[in-house]
Amino acid sequence: MTDFETHDPALDSDQEAKRVALSYVSEAFAEGCLDGIDGDCMAQAALFAAFQELVQTYGEEATARYAEGFPERIRSGTYTVRPQGRH
Repeated sequence: MTDFETHDPALDSDQEAKRVALSYVSEAFAEGCLDGIDGDCMAQAALFAAFQELVQTYGEEATARYAEGFPERIRSGTYTVRPQGRH
């Protein structure tokens, strides 16, 4: 670490919490699909639940501004999962 860099333990714990949360959501998604629920249905329900939580936490306007960035992130591949070993 250089003199210009700082280590923020809160960032580590925030990133770890997000990683763990994604793991929980992924597990629930997989379980739903194993129970015969269509993946598209699971995805829409997950998005609905996520936006409900964001609106409750930050309000409609802040959540709408956050969502405005999705088209660019989607098109740039932010959410694209590529098989390991292939780029």
